[in-house]
Amino acid sequence: MRQVPFADLYRQFCALKPEIDFAIAEVIRTSAFIRGPFVERFEADFATASGVPHCVSCANGTDALYIAMHALGVQPGDEVITTAHSWISTAETITQAGGRVVFCDTDADTYTIDPTAIEAKITARTVGIIPVHLYGQAADMATIMNIAKKHHLWVIEDCAQAHLARFRDQLVGTFGDAATFSFYPGKNLGAMGDAGAIVTGHADLARRMAMFARHGGLTKGDHQIEGINSRLDGLQAAVLSVKLKYLERWNERRRVLAKRYADALSGLPSLRLPVTAPGREHVFHLYVVRHRARDDLARYLKQNGIETVINYPVALPFLPAYRHHGHTPEEFPRAFAAQGEILSLPIFPEMSDEQLDAVASAIVRFTAAT
Repeated sequence: MRQVPFADLYRQFCALKPEIDFAIAEVIRTSAFIRGPFVERFEADFATASGVPHCVSCANGTDALYIAMHALGVQPGDEVITTAHSWISTAETITQAGGRVVFCDTDADTYTIDPTAIEAKITARTVGIIPVHLYGQAADMATIMNIAKKHHLWVIEDCAQAHLARFRDQLVGTFGDAATFSFYPGKNLGAMGDAGAIVTGHADLARRMAMFARHGGLTKGDHQIEGINSRLDGLQAAVLSVKLKYLERWNERRRVLAKRYADALSGLPSLRLPVTAPGREHVFHLYVVRHRARDDLARYLKQNGIETVINYPVALPFLPAYRHHGHTPEEFPRAFAAQGEILSLPIFPEMSDEQLDAVASAIVRFTAAT
C-alpha cells in the first residue's frame, strides 16, 4: 500500500541539503550560536519579505504573541478579543500577558474571526484584537482595522499559518500594530526546531519587544528592564534564510495543489471544500475539508495509507483550560459546528500530483460507499 504522509520535511531537506549543510557549517565555524550575523541577516530579510521595516526574532511563535502584548502594555483586567477557532497559543498568551481572553465566533466560510461579531464583544476594558489568519487565509482586515480605529484598539495579527498571504493585494502582517509568526517545522516557512518572529512598522515598539525578549537589554549586560530569554539561535536563523528564498515558490505550489484537489473533489455533495474569500490570496498552510462523517473518513484514509490531521478538534472556548468561562455552544455556533467536521488533508510543496490523486481517489471511493 502506497503511503501519503501529511507532510514530508525530509524530502524538503534533501532538495536543499547542500545549501543547508553549508549554512549550518558556517554557523558552527564562526560559533555564531546566539544572536550574531545569521540572526541579524534573517531579521532583515524577513522584514523585507513581509513588507515592514522591523523584525524581532524570538524562540517561537507563542513567545512572539506574549512579547508583542507585553510591549503593547497589557495590564491585569484588560480584555483582548480573539477567535474561537485557533491553536491555544493565541488565547493562552493573552492570559500570560495579564489580560482576559474574550472569544468571538468564526466566519462560516473561512473559519477566521467573524468581524461582524466583534463590536458586540467590546467593553470599556477592551484594549486589543488578535485576528488569526487561519489555515493560510487572511481574516477580513479591512473591517477589523476599521473597528479597531473606531474604538482605539491595538491589533496584533497572528500570522503563524499565513506566511506571505495577502488581503486585497496587501501582505498580512502589514495591517496591525504588530504581527507574529511561527516557524515551527511544518509551517510554510519552517525551521528545524522552534523559532518565531514579530514584525512591526513602529520602531519604538520593535525596540521594546527586542529588549524584553533579550533579558531587558539590547547590549549584553545592559539590562534596562526585566525581560525574558526568548532568542532565535543562529542555526535556526541560517536554515530559515536558506528556506526563505523558496517561500514564494512553495506557496505557489500549494495553490496549484489546492486547485487540483478542488478539481477532483468539487462534485462530491457530502464534502465541503475550502473557500477562498474574495480579495484574498490563500497560501494553503492547510487544506481543510468538512464532512459530517469526518471520523469515518479519516479512518478510511488511514486504512488506505493516507495521513490526516484535525486542526483543531475542540474550539478554544470548549477546552478544559477555559471551562471557568462557562461558555456554551450557542455562543459560538459556527466554531462549535466546525470542530466536529473539519479534516486537514495532506498538502505540502513536495507533494506529487500522483500522491494528491491517490488522496482524492480514496475520498471519492469513500463518499460513493456512504
